[in-house]
Amino acid sequence: MEKITLNAQIREDTGKSASRRLRNNYTIPAVVYKQAEKTLPIQVKTTDFIHILHTAAGENVIISLKIAPLVKTLPGRQVSKSSSAIKTVIIKEIQYHPTKENILHIDFQEISLTEKITVKVPIVLKGEAVGVKTEGGILEQMTKELEIECLPTKIPEKIEFNIEAMKIGDIVHVKELEIPADVKALVDSEQAVVSVSPPKVEEVTVAEEVAEEAIEEPEVITEKKAEERKAEAAEEEEAKKKEGERPESS
Repeated sequence: MEKITLNAQIREDTGKSASRRLRNNYTIPAVVYKQAEKTLPIQVKTTDFIHILHTAAGENVIISLKIAPLVKTLPGRQVSKSSSAIKTVIIKEIQYHPTKENILHIDFQEISLTEKITVKVPIVLKGEAVGVKTEGGILEQMTKELEIECLPTKIPEKIEFNIEAMKIGDIVHVKELEIPADVKALVDSEQAVVSVSPPKVEEVTVAEEVAEEAIEEPEVITEKKAEERKAEAAEEEEAKKKEGERPESS
């Protein structure tokens, strides 16, 4: 994988106020860290970094970070410069604003091109599954990124899988992906990546059908109906009285 050069500058002032001033000036505060070494605060131009993100490698790009020396004006107008540095780094983390989506901070990790590192690469599905196209199935991608271990120069831009032959009920696992021989997947080989499930059918139970049939429209009580009910009640009352007046048989 080709290295991309990114210009940076030592960041002398740190803290929230200093970082805010940088961002207002279209500059992103960042740090470079390496195990067992002191973290180096730097700053990069926003446009330069966004350009890096739009390369084919995306966030897995290998960067040749060219750090400009810190210039200080000393008493008597003498100029002091710290030594310049070029570090090979990868992007470890990007912090975004929660609503505006602009970049707030970047963590770079210094690496060696001869030592393996751990990164995540996207899994890209190609084609249209026959189970979706002709059978009305539903495609679900459960794993969208694959965590891998390899040399920095061997990081693949993506892992592709052709899903055109997938039918309803098919499930693809990590072990079925075409992973380069010099790249090691760091997840369970049986982990599901993508599946095609049957279309959802609205099910109506027998109990629901019976309940629907039992529902009748409410009876409308009209004036005529009320008079009929009143007459029926009077007849029932008269019949009860007559029943009570009958003499008992000896």
